[in-house]
Parts: sequence; structure tokens; C-alpha cells
Amino acid sequence: MRITAPVLVEARRPMEMLELDLDEPGPGEVRVRMTASGVCHSCLHTADGSHSGLPMPIVLGDEGSGIVDAVGPGCRTLSPGDHVILSWAPSCGKCRPCRQGYPALCLNEAPWGRTADGTTRFHHRGQDVYHYGPSTYAPSIVVPETAAVSIRKDFPLDLAALIGCSVTTGFGAVVNTARVKAGQSVAILGCGGIGLNAVQGATVAGAHPIIGIDVVDSKLDFARQFGATHTINSRKEDMVGRVMDLTGHGVDACIVAVGSTSAMEQGLRILAKRGVEVVIGLAATGDSLSVDPLVLVQGEHRIKGSFYGSGDPAVEFPKMIELAMAGKLRIEDLITHRYDLDQADEAFRALAAGEQARGLIVF
Repeated sequence: MRITAPVLVEARRPMEMLELDLDEPGPGEVRVRMTASGVCHSCLHTADGSHSGLPMPIVLGDEGSGIVDAVGPGCRTLSPGDHVILSWAPSCGKCRPCRQGYPALCLNEAPWGRTADGTTRFHHRGQDVYHYGPSTYAPSIVVPETAAVSIRKDFPLDLAALIGCSVTTGFGAVVNTARVKAGQSVAILGCGGIGLNAVQGATVAGAHPIIGIDVVDSKLDFARQFGATHTINSRKEDMVGRVMDLTGHGVDACIVAVGSTSAMEQGLRILAKRGVEVVIGLAATGDSLSVDPLVLVQGEHRIKGSFYGSGDPAVEFPKMIELAMAGKLRIEDLITHRYDLDQADEAFRALAAGEQARGLIVF
């Protein structure tokens, strides 16, 4: 199949709309005709050079949805016509983390930018073009069957795209990783697409207060719309003092949904005794986190990473659909702008400027 997709040839340069050859699905693979793709910070940081070392040229995109239109030999769970959400964590299903229900931590992950057999499915004039996870910016993609999760067909397929990363990651960081209980206090540092879904997760969990923290007032406005009971602009206010005034003792859980090591260090300062900081944001390549061990010991504080919301996409994606259909999750309201495929660079600009909760590329 021949497709046209935006390709990042080099960081800090506009993507190029190139005609690509797409291989047919091989054993255990499916081809998906894309419906929509979210625009996320991970891809932005690849495009702006913050995350280095990735192979290029590459097709970006790590959250999306579509319809299966072809299956390779040996596929057992999907058929043409199935509606699916794409996962950036295909799994072997056999290693220890997979068997424990954490396929995002699979020990047999494919080499970055390639499929499990070490090859790519995109080609341009005979040259390999690499994959950013499922590469949801392409109008059609070939992925492992384990990277496409079937969902019910009566849910709007364009909205389902956001469940593929931001919704599941933010919600799961609160519910699965931090295990927040009703009545516990939560702060969310960084109120972008993932942070807003952490706010929604805290709301569903029954947390109080829910404190949204950011340096951009428009993002704090979004946080209040999605359930934050209080907001703090940490550039204009004393964040630690405000949190202590609101809680009296600090928060039980702090979700750091921004790739800033200084934010991660600040998050530890607002924890209550035995509080947990959950780190979602990916810092720039080479950055490191400085932690005073006494802070951990004296308050019995914990720092936990959260990868894909500490859950199994095959379980979490359908659950997010049910919560959305029950009115517990607001997904459509997350979308502040829809883009055509050739507007992907403009979508990145708007994301970097803090102009949107979540942008959506619609095919």
C-alpha cells in the first residue's frame, strides 16, 4: 500500500509530507486505517530535539484509533472491521511483567523505531522509515496484534484516540499507581493533556482537595473545568505555602505530569507524611533528579514512576470507554482543536504554547 504521511527527517525542522510504501501485515500483525490521532508532548519533544537519540526519518504519533482492514497470518483476536485503540506497548505475553498484567514493561520489547523482527513497515524510495510506537500520524499503519485493542462500536471512534495514551496514563497514575482513596488529597503538577486526566482520575477516586498546579493560567482554567477544587500558578504564588494552607499537612499524592526535574523536586516538598509522588513526565535526555534522602526517610515519602498508568491497555482501554459512556470521564471536552494531517507542525506549535488541552488530528 502507498500512503502519504508527515515524516520527521531531522529534529527542529518541519515535518515533510512524504509518499511511503507500507508493507502488508505479517504473521501476528494487523493493518489499521486510522480515524484520529492525539497530539502529545512526547512526540513534540522528539520534534524539538529535547528527546535525542531516536532513529530518523520517523513517523510520529503514539495515541490513536481506527478500524482494522487487514490481518496477517496467525491473528486470533482481531478481524477486519473491528474498531480499535492503538497501544504503544505491544507485548510478548510470556515474560514475567506481561504475565503480571504489565505489558508496558515487557522484557521482549522491539528495538526502538522497529518491529519485533528488527525491520520497519514504512519505506521511502527504498529507505527504511522508523516507527514512533504505532506511528499514529500515518493514515494507515501496520502494528502487532497486541498493539490494537478492540472496543465497542457505539463509542465515537475519534474520541477513543485519546484513550490510547493521555487518558489512560493520567487516570491510571492516580487510580493504579498512587492508589488514591476517597477523601485523600491530590496535587497535579502540570495540567496539560495527561495532567487533566489525572484530575479526572482523582475526581472519580473521590479525592479532596484536588489541586491543579501549573505556570499557565489557561491550563489552570482547564483543570478547574475537569474537577480541580483549587488551582495554583506556581510562577506567581508560593506553591508550598498555598498547599499547606489548603491541606494543613501536605498532600497524600502528588502527580508530576510535566517533564521537569525541578517540578519533581518541588513535588516532594508538598507531600504529607507517608505521601507518594508519582512521576509521569519524561524529562529531557540527560536530566537527573536530585533528592535529599532525609526527605524520604523522615516523612516515609515514596517516589514511584508510572508507565502507561501502571495498567494493561487491553483491560484499561475498555474500562475508560465504559467510564466515558457513564459520564464519569469527559473526553470530548479535552479536545480544543482538530487538525488535518498536513497541520501536524501547527498542532505542535499550539501544544508548546499551551494553547490547547489536547489537539486531535482527524483523518
